[in-house]
Amino acid sequence: MKKDVLVLAFYLFTPIEEPKQEVKRFHKFFAPLDATGRIYISEKGINGQMSISKSDAPAFYEWFLGDPRFKETDIKVHHHTEQAFSKMTIKVREQLVAMGEEVDLSKGGARLSAKEWAEMIKERDEDTLILDVRNHYEWEVGHFEGSEKPEFETFSEFPEYAKKLGKTRDTKKTKVMMYCTGGIRCELYSCLLKDQGFDEVFQLDGGVIKYGLEEGTNQWRGKLFVFDDRLVVPINEEEETETISSCTQCECKCDLYYNCANMECNALFLSCLECAKKMMGCCSDRCIEAPRRREFVPREHPKPFRKLPFEEKIKAVSSSQ
Repeated sequence: MKKDVLVLAFYLFTPIEEPKQEVKRFHKFFAPLDATGRIYISEKGINGQMSISKSDAPAFYEWFLGDPRFKETDIKVHHHTEQAFSKMTIKVREQLVAMGEEVDLSKGGARLSAKEWAEMIKERDEDTLILDVRNHYEWEVGHFEGSEKPEFETFSEFPEYAKKLGKTRDTKKTKVMMYCTGGIRCELYSCLLKDQGFDEVFQLDGGVIKYGLEEGTNQWRGKLFVFDDRLVVPINEEEETETISSCTQCECKCDLYYNCANMECNALFLSCLECAKKMMGCCSDRCIEAPRRREFVPREHPKPFRKLPFEEKIKAVSSSQ
């Protein structure tokens, strides 16, 4: 299939005086273009994931990178066959990354290029901690060799996790390598580790997305979870990628994510197509019996659940009674 859409990921910390006015300016620019996505703007910068037709992409690059505030933005690019988001959402966000406290970005970890990161993993010793600061469902389908996933439910818990880590690890000997999907989370979290006294903190510049574009599967296992309609993609479009995760029902190798058809659950779970059909798109027998259950439409490449309009919700409830 022809890949006529570019899927872009970018962020930049830069002062923005009037975020609300900036949102209006972005809306006006994108209105005539074939583009979808999520762009968040705050007084401290911008964070965006979007898709745009190849024909409209040059106009976006010229407009966005032509702005002196955004000219240094590193835009990561994947290719796709269709728009990767349902619509274009542009909002003001007080925090680009929800964390609950302020940090001094100048005190963050040292940035490593993809090549430097791969070499450091190869040469790691027992005092090296490779920290994956993503969600558990991202970790399940792919992660770096030897990495660890912190045990917490929400990212607002990371400050407390950093304090505990500072008490359980030798902060002078431990080398912390941390990574996330696009890089922005590590910009902030690395500061918290430095505040706990860790001398050697390193962050993967550009995150896993940029790493995959430059180093491919080197030191990486599995695939990459992304927050758009693709859900799970190869870390590099030119390489075959192994499947390391399993169906929650039959335990066959599988990296397909579905949202539970039970509207009250909506859990993201791994399932092969056959088990998804058998379970009617639900994650458990209990959810199959739920009164507010969406109709399951089998897909070889499932998309994330989108909220139903009010009329369709009423219809779904009525048909299940």
